[in-house]
Amino acid sequence: MSGSTHTVTNQTPPLVGYDVFDADRALTEGLERYLDPALLDETRAELTVLGRAAGSAQAQEWGRLANEYPPVLRTHDRYGHRIDEVDFHPSWHRLLGKGVSAGLTAAWTRPAGHLRRAAAFLVWSQVEAGHLCPLSMTHAAVPALRGQPDLAAVWEPRLTSTVYDFGLRPASDKAGALFGMAMTEKQGGSDVRANTTRAQALADDGAYALTGHKWFCSAPMSDGFLVLARADEGLTCFLVPRVLEDGARNPFAIQRLKDKLGNRSNASGEVEFDGTWARRVGDEGRGVRTIIDMVAATRLDCVLGSAALMRQAVAQAIHHCTHREAFGGKLADKPLMLNVLADLALESEAATTLALRLATAQDRADGGDEQERALLRLAVPAAKYWVTKRCTPVAAEALECLGGNGYVEESGMPRLLRESPLNSVWEGSGNVQALDVLRALQREPAAFNAFLLEVGTTRGADHRLDAAVKDLLTELGDLDGIEARARRLVERIALVLQGSLLVRYAPADVADAFCASRLGGDRGAAFGTLPHTLGFAEIVERARPVS
Repeated sequence: MSGSTHTVTNQTPPLVGYDVFDADRALTEGLERYLDPALLDETRAELTVLGRAAGSAQAQEWGRLANEYPPVLRTHDRYGHRIDEVDFHPSWHRLLGKGVSAGLTAAWTRPAGHLRRAAAFLVWSQVEAGHLCPLSMTHAAVPALRGQPDLAAVWEPRLTSTVYDFGLRPASDKAGALFGMAMTEKQGGSDVRANTTRAQALADDGAYALTGHKWFCSAPMSDGFLVLARADEGLTCFLVPRVLEDGARNPFAIQRLKDKLGNRSNASGEVEFDGTWARRVGDEGRGVRTIIDMVAATRLDCVLGSAALMRQAVAQAIHHCTHREAFGGKLADKPLMLNVLADLALESEAATTLALRLATAQDRADGGDEQERALLRLAVPAAKYWVTKRCTPVAAEALECLGGNGYVEESGMPRLLRESPLNSVWEGSGNVQALDVLRALQREPAAFNAFLLEVGTTRGADHRLDAAVKDLLTELGDLDGIEARARRLVERIALVLQGSLLVRYAPADVADAFCASRLGGDRGAAFGTLPHTLGFAEIVERARPVS
């Protein structure tokens, strides 16, 4: 066939060979805003290395392969022995190795560790999201284990190691370890208090035998797991090692791997405990209280993961429209497309800015700042609710910016779209977060006071923000039907917090557009319906991944 009919023109080049960190203005400015100047140069250098790796063709190929060849369960060996192992594509291990070496499990051991980790999380998860699950759980397990100091002394150095050491061996023989968790059961879902897995105390102090079935166990090839089970005094938290210290496999039957919508590179399974050895973490009957800090950490990671996915989706959309021509010019120069891109960029920047503020609050809370701790109690579930819910419409609209090309797997956009609902479901779906905000408002007045102090710093700076705060206070003054209105209330809390941060720190074009559209209501129901008088070009230029 003649090649003359197959000349390729007007196709956008791949978005590769760029620094994911340096190209993200909201991220770089946020880091400069909050980080101690003495740490800034070192942290920038670390993130530049990671950002260039994340923007490389090699890393993007790792992400593609890890999803194209998902994990495979092997329940038995050739002789019929039960082994319960999961095989992964080599790209999975390369991704995890890079994430561990970049400190994504080491926040608790570094100055400003949560902010620095949040920045790295935002960068590296733009390559591939599935492998961030075990990294997130390993990170989040540390505060739960600290409730049992003898266990923390043994396990924390392993979990915060920057060495990825894969394989089922006793954790004492490894240079680093990863953690998973098994909380959910088929009859309970988010209602973990309905759990029926039983824990029988053994002769050794703190040791138990577990019996039960877990409906979702994340990362079942991890070295250890946090598990909720019912002991004599009630629901209790336990540490379940995958391999015992004598080298024997702990009873841990993986019944099947879940066939998921997205997050396909990551193994999620149903597991059966039958006399499985475990160590108690915290007191009997205090399981939920023991894991509460872990839950807060993973919820913040949900915010970070959604913000990262939105950033990558918007970067891909702007990159495509910068190169693609239609109707006599570049798509990015068309007023209506500029409106869409600017609207998407606003959502992305607001998510990133809020996520970095929460990471900074965590560092300050760990340093003893009680006001920051109180702010986190309200702001984390509100941000988890709102940012994760905005992720799917952003991914879908960004895909549409690429037209039919975006609907094709090779573009990478379908993977982003399939991944986008996950963080809204993980660690408690929308209603769980909304009800948690209500509990904070009703039981912990310091949390709402900290929120008011936070948004009060911008009082008088923007009339639409002031009006939104006033409306929120009016809404809170009426407790009639408060549960049924919880989603509406939490949405307003999150938007007011985002608006306050953007008014303080973002360029005037960004803050004005956000307040006009998200707080002032001058916007339609779809993306691309911003008031035409706003500075679209300036907003899009700020979000452009490559000049």
